[in-house]
Amino acid sequence: MTDLPSLAAFPLYHRYADNAGVRLHYAACGEAGPPLVMIHGFPDFWFTWRYQMPSLAKHYRLVAMDLRGYNLSDKPAATADYEMAKLVGDVAAVIGAHGGGRSVVVGHDWGGAIAWALATLRPELVSALIVLNLPHPLCLLRELAANPAQQAASAYARGFQQPGAEQALRQDEMLAWISDAGA
Repeated sequence: MTDLPSLAAFPLYHRYADNAGVRLHYAACGEAGPPLVMIHGFPDFWFTWRYQMPSLAKHYRLVAMDLRGYNLSDKPAATADYEMAKLVGDVAAVIGAHGGGRSVVVGHDWGGAIAWALATLRPELVSALIVLNLPHPLCLLRELAANPAQQAASAYARGFQQPGAEQALRQDEMLAWISDAGA
C-alpha cells in the first residue's frame, strides 16, 4: 500500500456554522481554489474524508462537515428536526459560514441523499455534484417500488426507522468497521 498523505501536514481547523440554533461542526483545510463541501454517510462523521482531504486541499477550500446528530454537531431530540429540508439548510449554513458561493458538493451514502436534495432545492449553491454510493433519488424510488432485490438490499434502512432501533447500534461493533490502525 502506498503512503497516504497525512492531515498533520495540512493546517486543519475546526469551526461551527449555525442553522436556526443548531450548531454544525466542520473541519476545513485548503485556501486556494473553489469551495468543496464533503457530506458523510451513516454512521460516519467528517473524519471519513481524512484520506481525500490532503490531496483535495491543494486545489480547493475544503470543508468536511458533521451532519446534525453526529460527532461534534448538535443532536436535536425531535424527529422533525431531521427532515430533509433542515438537512439541506444545514449544508447551506456550512457553505455560508465558510465563505458562501457555489460549491462542489460531494456526498456519500446518506450524505449523497442530502447532496441530491441540495442540488434540487438550492441549485444556486452547487457548481458540481459528486454522489458516491447512491443513485439518483427517482431511480432509487423506482427500484424500491418494483425490484425485489433492491427492496431486500434496502430493508436494513427501514429497520432504523423502528422505535428503539438505536438500541441495536453498539459502539464496539461500529468501531470494528474502522480498519485504520492510526484512527
